[in-house]
Amino acid sequence: MTDKHHNADTTSAPEGYTVNNRGQAFWNERYARKDFVWTVTPNRFLAAEVADLAPGRALDLAAGEGRNSVWLAEKGWTVRAVDFADVALDKARQLAESRQVSARVTPLVADLLTYAPEARTYDLVVMCYLQLPQDEMGPILARAAEAVAPGGTLFLVAHDSENLEHGHGGPQRPEALYTAEQVVAALDGALEIEKAERVERPVETDDGVKVALDCLVRARRP
Repeated sequence: MTDKHHNADTTSAPEGYTVNNRGQAFWNERYARKDFVWTVTPNRFLAAEVADLAPGRALDLAAGEGRNSVWLAEKGWTVRAVDFADVALDKARQLAESRQVSARVTPLVADLLTYAPEARTYDLVVMCYLQLPQDEMGPILARAAEAVAPGGTLFLVAHDSENLEHGHGGPQRPEALYTAEQVVAALDGALEIEKAERVERPVETDDGVKVALDCLVRARRP
């Protein structure tokens, strides 16, 4: 979504998140397999970027099978894990129970095209590999930013537009890719930008390690 021992994403990440009925059915079918589609370790960039934050309330948008939500809970965060694939969230519940942090993780089935989290409530808002066209991403980003509490942080990582031609894996649809600069523009000054850049992510393949290109944004509400 990984070197399972070093919290580093070195396997292929999600190919995209499409919020519509067809997309929901597709992801529910994919998540229906018994094992985890991605991994149960957190995104390497998330782990690095939130290491210096004091635990509080977190919102994980497009949480999938809960790998990031459960890891945050293990670090002391109270997490609302939101996804439109109920099958994925069932697995997130199972993972939280197996890690004995179910009391800290609250799954919520919701469509991010319409979901409006509580304003200025969360000390951390996480968006990992939510790949949607810009006209759909913009309103979601605006609502995500509005959910950040004073002093809180927004963290986003996604497949970068440059990955299509110069990186490995990820969606092969240009409209589902974007850059850190586009994310910053969509936030439109709502938060203070702390980091906005293109980052490299090693990916293990049968032909050796390839490099995927992601965009990463970390922003804060003063």
